[in-house]
Amino acid sequence: MESEIIIALVILGLTVIMLVLDLVRIDIVAIACMLSLGWTGLLDNEEMFSGFSSNAVIAMLSVMILGNGISRTGIMDEFSKFIISKAGNHKRNLIGLLSISVGVLSGLIQNIGAAALFLPGILQVSRRTNIPPSSLIMPIGFAAILGGTLTMVGSGPLILVNDLLKNEGLEAYHLFSVTPIGSILLLAGIGYFLLFGNKVLPQKESGEEEKSEQEELVEKLNLPHNIKLLSINEKSSLVGKTPEEAQLWNSYHLNLIGIGKEKDVVYAPWRESKFEEGQTLALLGSTENIEHFSKDFHLNNVASSEFFSEDIDADGSGFAEVIIPPGSELAGKSIREFSLRKRYAVEPIILFNKGERVADNFSDVEIISGDTLIVYGRWIEIKSLKDSADFVVLTSFEVDKKDKSKTLPAIACFVLAITLAIVGFPISMAFLTGALCMVFTRVLSISEAYDAIEWKVVFLLAGLIPLGVAMQKTGTAMFLAESIMSVVIDLDPIYFVLMVGVLSTVFSLFMSNVGAIVVLAPLVIGMADIADIDPRPLVLMAAVCAANSFILPTHQVNAFLMSPGGYRNADYMKAGSGMTILFLAITVSIFYFFII
Repeated sequence: MESEIIIALVILGLTVIMLVLDLVRIDIVAIACMLSLGWTGLLDNEEMFSGFSSNAVIAMLSVMILGNGISRTGIMDEFSKFIISKAGNHKRNLIGLLSISVGVLSGLIQNIGAAALFLPGILQVSRRTNIPPSSLIMPIGFAAILGGTLTMVGSGPLILVNDLLKNEGLEAYHLFSVTPIGSILLLAGIGYFLLFGNKVLPQKESGEEEKSEQEELVEKLNLPHNIKLLSINEKSSLVGKTPEEAQLWNSYHLNLIGIGKEKDVVYAPWRESKFEEGQTLALLGSTENIEHFSKDFHLNNVASSEFFSEDIDADGSGFAEVIIPPGSELAGKSIREFSLRKRYAVEPIILFNKGERVADNFSDVEIISGDTLIVYGRWIEIKSLKDSADFVVLTSFEVDKKDKSKTLPAIACFVLAITLAIVGFPISMAFLTGALCMVFTRVLSISEAYDAIEWKVVFLLAGLIPLGVAMQKTGTAMFLAESIMSVVIDLDPIYFVLMVGVLSTVFSLFMSNVGAIVVLAPLVIGMADIADIDPRPLVLMAAVCAANSFILPTHQVNAFLMSPGGYRNADYMKAGSGMTILFLAITVSIFYFFII
């Protein structure tokens, strides 16, 4: 065995061990792997850093920009509402519907593009249903990978396999030759998570799940966080009254977040506003107090309203902790005198005056420097507070920059990228063109495009791609393949078929799936001739099994979804090991019993 092969095997082994043990961040492991290939002389300087200019990395960061641009338009908010309307809040229904949708789409476009298109909607569904993202993202990601086996244009290896067969004088496959196999794999993958999702997906025990800043604030100060919508009918005695006359706070301990009627919405309305028939009220308080108020004034419950569809969820509004600094215009005045609601459209919830929590109505309490207010409002209004010299906002938040006027340009850019890829242009060039078009059409600024890139994922892929280059350059990949094939060549054909699947699976974990099929195709054809087996289905199976990349987050889709899902390597090993075995069992069985 040559010394270069031994060195490559040692680096491969150490990299696998570090990824499995999860002791160091995956991007650091990838960078260390990349540098070790250079320091040991297996790769020259250009080859060592080739990952940063690879099609996979350029396609990955381009997809991140495209996905962010689509998310900014709010179009996926509508998608999430549609999904929830069909599936409800049931996790299994959501997983099934989302997985089928992304899987079918992935059969027509590159799976990373399908995952990027669906991710914003999945996150919206997670927030609206209070189902953790980790319970939804991995199943959808796996479905995107499996969906790539539905057609001969669904993944790089399947696109390439026909060229490899033609080069050997063998007949090519047509577009839907692989569809029956891909359909079974996709349905099996969805069923796997429907049946075993609770066992294989990461489950945090009660108390272990990391709380958001909003959840911590609500818990620490015992803030009311239940928002209900009520409508005023003609028989309601609330008509003509003001919030103060209705004793909204003094008697019911409720805060009026907003009033909607016709096309107008008033947030944190003035306490002297008159209630009118046909208005929809957004009330913050306990369920018991809201029901009491509704019963007393004969109001109707409203399940949802277009007035507040996006503004009273976690993305649109929340609580903020605000300190009154020295020199503030509010200091020395009461909230009523300052007209806080009129000026900033935020609802004061709690006042800490001189360090003490004011339990009663504090509208007329004199505010002094150093006092703390807890307010509720839309983030865009709270940003106005933050920008004012009269307040110091301690709570961190992001203003949701949805711009529906950019919906058509964003969709056009995404469709352009997908179309270019389908007609034959390199995926990296097609997707980067679409990303640049989003900047040209002002869907995103260039700084926002850079911010959309998850650099940890970029370095993960860029660091591991040279390992695949080294395995091919040094002959390590061929050495491993020939060594394993020599063991099974004289055994029953099922072992031969199984080894083809296993080799393709293992190679796809540490090198590009395209690279895996390039290495394996000529070897499989040669070994099939020796074993007197038709090589065409074996090469096709190797291309299908190149998608069997679930155990580690090295596949582009898994790497892309790792951060949004909050996954660790161990999570992929736990869920991916079962999926890998299932994938192999189905593929080997179908090819051995029905095709070969």
